[in-house]
Amino acid sequence: MINFHPTLEQLRAFVTGDLPPALSIMVSAHCDMCPRCMEMVDSITEELAQESFDEVSGQESHELPNSMQSMLADITKLPSSLSADELITIAKKKDNNHIELDGRKFPLPRTLHRYVNKTGNWSSLVGKLWQAPVDMGTQGVANFIFMGHGGSVPEHTHRGTEYTLVINGEFSDGLNQYDSGDFILMDSTHTHTPEAVSHDGCLVFSMVDEPLHFTSGLARLLNPFSHLFFR
Repeated sequence: MINFHPTLEQLRAFVTGDLPPALSIMVSAHCDMCPRCMEMVDSITEELAQESFDEVSGQESHELPNSMQSMLADITKLPSSLSADELITIAKKKDNNHIELDGRKFPLPRTLHRYVNKTGNWSSLVGKLWQAPVDMGTQGVANFIFMGHGGSVPEHTHRGTEYTLVINGEFSDGLNQYDSGDFILMDSTHTHTPEAVSHDGCLVFSMVDEPLHFTSGLARLLNPFSHLFFR
């Protein structure tokens, strides 16, 4: 059951396009997995659309603002013919809906399908942790992280902001317990130790803007190198 969601303000900013790119990706992927938030996004979209049309009510189409004319043009635009290469590309994209680790396939939310081919190889970290980096371009630093049953990320806080979406399984971190679809935002006010509690482990998608800062035991020795593990 999904218990952790973006705020109403974040959902509204997502609809209006005012979220930072990294947060927008995470909110979109969460909505792919969360009927509750998707319904709220649809409701906010309808509300804002109605407000926009009310503002131009009674005006002729040639008097509409450029942004509105552009939107109407997109709505009424007929699809162009596609080349053979483009059709092949579309067909291949249908297979880009999951990632694989040791023969196990994990379905991904639709928003993340575009990043499957930009995901690097899995590498083993400390304990029962595996990480696959995702090339997000200028949109942020991201990784798929898999925690095997009982595997954990050492206790840490955050120099910046960390967004996490649970893709499959469950984990707890000393603060809460999270399930598939949960949207989690952490910053310097949080210290936690994520640990997989699912028998089959837990897969998450995580984006950070600064390296983690380990706070306990020998893990603190990793701080000078934390950018190599969890950037």
